Amino acid sequence: MTTTQAGYCSLGNRTTFHRVHRPNSTMKKQLVSAIQLQEVELTNVSENATPEESKERKTYSVEDAVETIGFGWFHILLFIIMGSANIIEAMEIMLLAVLSPEIRCEWRLQDWQVALVSTMVFLGFMVCGVLSGYIADKYGRWKVVFGGFVWSAYFSLLTSFSPSYGWFIFLRSMVGCGVAGASQGYILKTEFIPVKYRAYLLPLASIFWMAGSMLIIILGMTVVPVLGWRWMIRLSVLPSLILIGLFQLIPESARFNVSTGNVAGAVATLQRIAKMNSASLPEGVLAEPIVAERGSLYVLVSPAFRRTSIVMWFSWVVASFSYYGSVLGSSELLEKNLLCITDPDPEHHVKHIQEGAVCYCIPFGMADYQTLLISCLGEIALIPLNITLLNVVGRKWSMVILQLSSAVFFMLLNICSTMFGFTVLLFLVRSLVSMNFNVVYLYTAEVYPTAVRSIGLGVCTSFSRIGGMIAPFIAQVLMSKSVMLALLPFALSCFVSAGAALLLPIETRGRALLQNS
Repeated sequence: MTTTQAGYCSLGNRTTFHRVHRPNSTMKKQLVSAIQLQEVELTNVSENATPEESKERKTYSVEDAVETIGFGWFHILLFIIMGSANIIEAMEIMLLAVLSPEIRCEWRLQDWQVALVSTMVFLGFMVCGVLSGYIADKYGRWKVVFGGFVWSAYFSLLTSFSPSYGWFIFLRSMVGCGVAGASQGYILKTEFIPVKYRAYLLPLASIFWMAGSMLIIILGMTVVPVLGWRWMIRLSVLPSLILIGLFQLIPESARFNVSTGNVAGAVATLQRIAKMNSASLPEGVLAEPIVAERGSLYVLVSPAFRRTSIVMWFSWVVASFSYYGSVLGSSELLEKNLLCITDPDPEHHVKHIQEGAVCYCIPFGMADYQTLLISCLGEIALIPLNITLLNVVGRKWSMVILQLSSAVFFMLLNICSTMFGFTVLLFLVRSLVSMNFNVVYLYTAEVYPTAVRSIGLGVCTSFSRIGGMIAPFIAQVLMSKSVMLALLPFALSCFVSAGAALLLPIETRGRALLQNS
């Protein structure tokens, strides 16, 4: 027989007393053995499995991986290849300034017809800008950029066979459409660069833009007088063909891959980058939520981004308006000798404006090409200042400072000066508007999340082409009537844009790229 003793147990907040039977020795031994066995099993599981489970539970994001890998050989390769894309884009845009006097004489064009060529290029860019951004967010950046290279090279080559003015402007608009796709390379490049290097590497890409501008001017100097403008276009396509081959070395954006659920593809890309940089990935596994709503225009006008989008759309219009105004305006001033020069040479007295004449038919002289080359150096001369502003005062105040400075120097072009003085002023105007374009590009790529980053840039670049379409009629048509009236819109728009930049609610300096909104 067993003895009993009183006992109790707690049930919630109530305490109940009951009788507990004391087990015999056999039952006690079995119970102790079972308890000891369970403790051993739990101890073994804890000791053997906990480190692995703990490791599996550790996760990292693409942002963590990019920052951990750091800067290395992959980024140098990325900088060179994607920078070369800027060479192609710059050549296609600067081509319009170099060809203006040639096509004016080829088809005996009026000022507005010459301006329409640039406008049609920007129209193609505007229409395809939004489309390419949407496709890049839905189906990948790499496909859009590669397709843009092939498209622009193909139609640029066809341009050289244009039988008439109508065909020429149509084919150039198709080139603009391809350049819109290639411009998504900026997003692809940005998404691979660690945050502290973005303010250095992205402005430095201006070196490639300057190289493209200078290359097309040199082709104009050497090829046009001997073989004509058609062969200049054909030779300008060669860098595009080389770039199409080199672009195979650039992978798809890891940020895009992970946003679509292709984690394996993102990890493979990050491992490749880590290997090239002699680095390693963070401990754990890559884990980020899949973004179902990609390429949505609604996000751009949602409360979180509405003010930013509106201000940036206007900033892009002004950035493009002022930049292409400086490029095409300088070409027009030189071609028609509209400058107020205090020490003119005999050639300067030959005015191209002739009453009743159908066209001017006076091509660029060697001095004109040299002045254009010097002004192109403005693209990179102040890059150290550009980088300093971005890192010291941030993106927002950089836009304010550069746009106010651009407004001042546009008006200074009205002052009578020596040819050297005009060259310096043109150099500074080109530097300031180029730096402002760099800041606007960088801010746009940083402020929007991955899910809408490409379409955000695509919409912005489409708005910018409104400025690009207006600029030729101011810089090439109105400039012939009054230099003062032509320069005033550029100065005023820069001044207003500087004020608008103060309304931006977000500063992106030092901020990680957002993955979703």
